[in-house]
Amino acid sequence: MDTAKTAPSPSIVALIPARSGSKRVPFKNVRRLGDHPLIAYTVGQAIESGIFADVIVSTDSEAIAEMVRYYGADVPFLRPAEFAGDVSPDIEWVKFTLQQLASKGRSYDCFSLLRPTSPFRTATTIRRAWRDFQVQRSVDSLRAVELCRQHPAKMWVVRGQRMTPLLPYGPERQPWHSSQYPSLPVVYVQNASLEIAWTRVVLEQRTIAGEVVMPFFTEGSEGFDINDSDDWLLAEHLLARGELSLPAVDVTPYPVPEQSATHE
Repeated sequence: MDTAKTAPSPSIVALIPARSGSKRVPFKNVRRLGDHPLIAYTVGQAIESGIFADVIVSTDSEAIAEMVRYYGADVPFLRPAEFAGDVSPDIEWVKFTLQQLASKGRSYDCFSLLRPTSPFRTATTIRRAWRDFQVQRSVDSLRAVELCRQHPAKMWVVRGQRMTPLLPYGPERQPWHSSQYPSLPVVYVQNASLEIAWTRVVLEQRTIAGEVVMPFFTEGSEGFDINDSDDWLLAEHLLARGELSLPAVDVTPYPVPEQSATHE
């Protein structure tokens, strides 16, 4: 008889950032897309995935906290203002959140960043990424990527009246910036769909990625990121045409006021 025991799965917490103060898309997190506020789709699919010990929203806004609690997320404390500015790096609020949770006896082996700006990411997407991550135990983190639409080999850094290629690679007589696209190396760009990492990476290395990062290749609309007003209009247009569909949220829509503070 085989008495070998399967190692227990590591614990993981979902961290959903939702600071106040967005400028590119006013009211972004609480703005209605389809029937619900944008953030509701991320909260709902995180819970639906069934992989998380807890689904935590990090926000500096009590109004956002009230809304996400309605959809089933936990907001055990508000994010301090010093970690909620326009240029505040993720490592600051992530480390603060994990340390605060640990001080309350809530520690996790891993965490996943799920940004509200990817409303078409589904529970299936999240489960697929978690499965892939667990197979690769030697990595520090996983990050969602997709093929670049504009190749960085064709990009330039301008300084005054001079410019240099962003990627100064390729044969001397045939630099990449003067090469045909089919001859260039395949390059991927990260999107906002999701990230997964070991908690130790944050606490020991003060980074959310670590040194060994594995790719998670998003499919279809999984990586669609609503980052500015054009993205929002495109999402609404594609939804109206039936070319995209939002994940189901099985609760009555939260009443979104017409006027409120701007949100991330």
